[in-house]
Amino acid sequence: MTRTQIQLPDELYKRAKRFGEEREISLAEMTRRGLEMFLDRYPPSTSKKEWKLPVFDSGGLKVPLESLRDVIIEDELSRHFER
Repeated sequence: MTRTQIQLPDELYKRAKRFGEEREISLAEMTRRGLEMFLDRYPPSTSKKEWKLPVFDSGGLKVPLESLRDVIIEDELSRHFER
């Protein structure tokens, strides 16, 4: 068994000690059980692939942000003269 140290916020430590005393369980045993429950609930990923940001085709016209104002003005002018 490996021995380790952890740091807990004071309030969490007090709650855990009180819980353990009420149930006659040590803080170490409570910590072991809590870690087991946590790790069982969140098992390691079975996928070895590196996560990548999803990419999708949004279609349509792609305009650089710095050119957007010019494109809007051109569009408004063309609509105005179509009437």
